[in-house]
Amino acid sequence: MVIDGTGQRAFSGDLSVDGDRIAQVGELQAQAGDTVIDLQGLAIAPGFIDSHTHDDGYLLVHPDMVPKVSQGITTVVTGNCGISLAPLVQQSLPQPLDLLGPPELFRFGRFGEWVQALQAQPAAVNVIPLVGHTTLRVNVMADHQREATDDECAQMRDLLTEALDEGAFGISTGTFYPPARHASTRELLEVCQPLRGRQAVYATHLRDEADDIVPAMQEALAVGREADCRVVFSHHKLAGERNHGRSEETLALIREASSKQPVCVDCHPYPATSTMLRLDRVRLASRTMITWSSACPEAKGRDFADLQQEWGLDDEALLARLSPAGAIYFLMDQGDVDRIFAFPLTMVGSDGLPFDPHPHPRQWGTFTRVLRRMVRECGLLSLEEGIHRMTGLAAEQYGLAQRGRLQPGWFADLVVFDPQRVTDKASFEDPVQASQGIEQVWVNGRQVWDGHQPTGARPGQVLRRTEPQEKTQKECVQ
Repeated sequence: MVIDGTGQRAFSGDLSVDGDRIAQVGELQAQAGDTVIDLQGLAIAPGFIDSHTHDDGYLLVHPDMVPKVSQGITTVVTGNCGISLAPLVQQSLPQPLDLLGPPELFRFGRFGEWVQALQAQPAAVNVIPLVGHTTLRVNVMADHQREATDDECAQMRDLLTEALDEGAFGISTGTFYPPARHASTRELLEVCQPLRGRQAVYATHLRDEADDIVPAMQEALAVGREADCRVVFSHHKLAGERNHGRSEETLALIREASSKQPVCVDCHPYPATSTMLRLDRVRLASRTMITWSSACPEAKGRDFADLQQEWGLDDEALLARLSPAGAIYFLMDQGDVDRIFAFPLTMVGSDGLPFDPHPHPRQWGTFTRVLRRMVRECGLLSLEEGIHRMTGLAAEQYGLAQRGRLQPGWFADLVVFDPQRVTDKASFEDPVQASQGIEQVWVNGRQVWDGHQPTGARPGQVLRRTEPQEKTQKECVQ
């Protein structure tokens, strides 16, 4: 079964690869000297594009990228939520920068130095890099608990310009987090000026994903208009029970905005999220699970409420005892998650935190969970549309050249899977488990996953941005 990434109906056929490119797609005859792989009963699709990751440092430390290639991912978007590994050389990291890994990874004073490190030591997957506004802030400002001055904004603009020149696809922001919370809309507008004229991306972890989500979205759309760039609403969600169901309101806002400016969404298929341990999230969530704690490693995998009862502490005292720490928060409604996935401009993004000792299962199971739950079990998306969200749509939104479709002359990023068997195994209780049913994964014409383990090949490239491809924003929404 050939699923080409466009959303069009699958068909039975063959595919040939020559070097790092797809040579032909259709009914083919093997020629003398060809290597033939029989995929009868399986499906082949473009390699999956993970539209939201925090893999900046993991790519360097674990270049086989097993959590990703084992679920069919061939390209990752890094530097999300305002935090990127570069440009920053610093040992004392304010949260949430520590979510990217240990302090020794922050050794790149220029964005281009990190890009060069990836080029010198390629990973198994391709990389779409973003630079983080919080990282720029921490680089430039000693005191983060205030708005940036004009001079500090100018310094951040220079660093952003440098990063864009050295390969960044755009900038991400995370004004939800303490180091960027005091950044005003004016600061964001000032810093993002270099995005103009570059067909760049503004990906944002909104200032608020709960009660004040609409004003936060309006702020992001205003930045996108002023900077003349695409807005990506990161891990779009409605946090807290009193906001459940409001995805109808937020998606209507995005649909309306899409007729006037380029905008899209990424989302993962779980009703729980994960980040640093914060009381505002604990108090919104129906359940909070600790993923790591520097002070109390034994808390890993334990529920916040159980620890409170066991240790006889109120929530503020428990936070102080555990911090710095990370947590999984059960604060979304599955109905909202499903509604967001049904929206035609929603890409798939895992948002995993790869260095967490007890990670959210999304790090290992996001894409196969979509194929199992959203496609096969619930019928929320057809198989072809589900693959399109993971491939062609993401390639269009990020402006990738000749990727995201099975088309002659395009790069041979490929995933072979069993549509009836493909399944996520990672759970909240046991999250480090490879998926089932992903039979083969190829990146730039080289096999990186054999269905059971990585092959050791590391053909990944740091990708470059191009002009947007065929579909217009209006056509995508319709």
